[in-house]
Amino acid sequence: MNKLTTMELFDIKSKIYTIRDKHVMLDRDLALLYGVETKRINEAVRNNPDKFPDDFYFELDNREFEYLRSKISTTNFVKVRTNPKVFTEQGVYMLATILKSKVASEITVSIIRTFADMRKILANHSTLLEQFYHLEKRQLSYEIKNDNNIDKIFKALECKNNIQEQGVFFNGQIFDAYNFISDLIRKAQKTIILIDNYIDDSTLTLFQKNQTVSVTIYTHSIKTTLKLDLEKYNQQYKPITIKTNKNFHDRFLIIDDNEIYLIGASLKDLGKKVFWFSLLKDINPDLLKLL
Repeated sequence: MNKLTTMELFDIKSKIYTIRDKHVMLDRDLALLYGVETKRINEAVRNNPDKFPDDFYFELDNREFEYLRSKISTTNFVKVRTNPKVFTEQGVYMLATILKSKVASEITVSIIRTFADMRKILANHSTLLEQFYHLEKRQLSYEIKNDNNIDKIFKALECKNNIQEQGVFFNGQIFDAYNFISDLIRKAQKTIILIDNYIDDSTLTLFQKNQTVSVTIYTHSIKTTLKLDLEKYNQQYKPITIKTNKNFHDRFLIIDDNEIYLIGASLKDLGKKVFWFSLLKDINPDLLKLL
């Protein structure tokens, strides 16, 4: 028999499938290459069961057969009543020793060489995959390092943006005091409660800085001017509720019902005189009940 042409070698490659992580060939394809009937191939196996262990030869299960049918024209399996059998590289070699024909020997040499070529391709792919793995590992390490640096930056920013828990503002620190209260207002996520007996339109203006929360102000009385200011404000911005309450003398700013700041000056007078502020950490729960 003449040596196989390049096209024939290509055809052999196209007849090798990967099933159960093994490279295998169908019994019918081997029969076609050997020039015999498929039943002759399987008879050789039945007559020599000790020479064909499971890693040499096995029958496809239904799932594997359906997978194979999806890869091959279904017309090729129209007359198949049982699931096909497949041979691994070792099984092909063993089959050739049993068939004992010149054609089988020559074809088997070509098949074994094709299996070897595919192993080389896989080995090269494995090397590439390993290189990719190391590259990805280096990239991941780089990203983790960057993430750690970013975390440090954010933590530094958080420290910078942390609002003082207590302190004093002196005469003339009008902007500093105004900015401090603005930060508290921006910090709120849900609710703001202001307790201040001396409020005017400048107090309302502060709450423009957070239009996503509910704002309630408690004061000892609501004058006509304040009513008008509130009405005009609520027409343009998120409405504020003002209620009367005569239970408090000091000023309090309550953020999200869990942070209570004692403010030593009315919000409309910030920075005009010395005043103290402090975050109250041990709060009597009855305080909010007085509202």
